[in-house]
Amino acid sequence: MGFHPINLGFRFLLELAALVSMAVWGWRTGEGWHRILLAAAVPAAAALLWGVFAVPDDPSRSGGAPVVVPGFVRLIIEAVIFGFGLWALRESGFVRMSAVLGLLVMIHYALSHDRITWLLRR
Repeated sequence: MGFHPINLGFRFLLELAALVSMAVWGWRTGEGWHRILLAAAVPAAAALLWGVFAVPDDPSRSGGAPVVVPGFVRLIIEAVIFGFGLWALRESGFVRMSAVLGLLVMIHYALSHDRITWLLRR
């Protein structure tokens, strides 16, 4: 189910939500031009990490891996990015949204047991 197109679309929406959460945090944390810098740079850095470090031939991605990492490292990267997105929402004052997003991420990973197993074998 983790490689099913609907679940992959769901994960993409969760990724976007995490990136938006980081942008909101950056906007609320910074002042003046720092606000704009944080709101743009933090999610851009997270998206870069997400896109660059990959497991070769991961069917849930394009298949390419600019920087090859083992599957467990990929899972850690995903956990850190989602975790930071949840923390960012909470720190921005959106506690309930953070909880809902966290629940949705857990549901996604519960439905993705085949992908997790595949990653841990790589």
